[in-house]
Amino acid sequence: METSVIVIVLNKTRRRKPRPAMDKITQDMKYRYSLVNYALREGVSKASRKYNKGRSYIYFWIKRFDGDISSLASQSRRPKHHPQEHRQDEIDLIRRYWSRNRESGLFELWFKLRKQGYTRHYVSLYRVMRREGMGREKTARKSKYKPKPYEQMRYAGQRVQVDVKAVPRECILDKSWKRYYQYTAIDEYSRLRYLEAFQTADTFSSALFIEHATAWFARKGIRIECVQTDNGFEFTKRFLKTKTDRNPSLFETILEQKGIKHKLIKPYTPRHNGKVERSHREDQKRLYNHARFYSFEDFKQQLRRHNQRTNHIPMRPLLFLSPIQFLKQTVQYV
Repeated sequence: METSVIVIVLNKTRRRKPRPAMDKITQDMKYRYSLVNYALREGVSKASRKYNKGRSYIYFWIKRFDGDISSLASQSRRPKHHPQEHRQDEIDLIRRYWSRNRESGLFELWFKLRKQGYTRHYVSLYRVMRREGMGREKTARKSKYKPKPYEQMRYAGQRVQVDVKAVPRECILDKSWKRYYQYTAIDEYSRLRYLEAFQTADTFSSALFIEHATAWFARKGIRIECVQTDNGFEFTKRFLKTKTDRNPSLFETILEQKGIKHKLIKPYTPRHNGKVERSHREDQKRLYNHARFYSFEDFKQQLRRHNQRTNHIPMRPLLFLSPIQFLKQTVQYV
């Protein structure tokens, strides 16, 4: 009686569509294959005693078995539906804003979606974007770098990172001048940035920039105590070959006159100036990848607008506040 039931179940399962052959056969699949074959040959009761398995377990795999060992593979138990999953209108809203703002980061996109009534958490936004294929292309993995513990700033102006970025040549439509340069000063505590355009990158431009930067930060209620730069010739004469030329540069002289400490990072380690380097990477993505400048005055105006816009973009390290909003909570404007 028991054997006839098994045959009926097996004949019913053989009507299913054959599954594709699997590349890998696991030990569990081999075990179930042996169990099912023994049960079909000797009966479920004997198979239960020999393999020390319950009868319901054996009937389950007999029902699953269709003659191919691939049918005995473990299948995902993930639910097909979730009561709080994204609705189609929400996915369409995300896809529409992502297609228009591909250069924006995750948190900037999440901030814009919230203004349109999006109420999900930013982690949910990241998961649905990854599932729907809306994200950056994967690159080859590099060996993981383990940074040393970094000193955290306790107040605005404690340390400001300064660096210079050369504007890509394809952005300059005015061929009468060879290069444009962007000078950047970023406060490590509040991430507030001051950008200025120059036509040269030398110690005179650096000195003029630090004059303007200290005045600009002072209007925001920030007094700069330390300036951190790399070892470029526009900032220091540290690596000049002749000792007679190792006098303080004009940039260092201005800092000394203002009572500001000048800190130089370790040579060939731009990650020590990581905040300003990362901001330059964001500038490349948000501005220089699509902007074109017809003249130096045009470059100055676009850079000024870009500086104002980026200071109002919320950031995760600032608890999803923009640098301006974060600064208002910590510094009293003068």
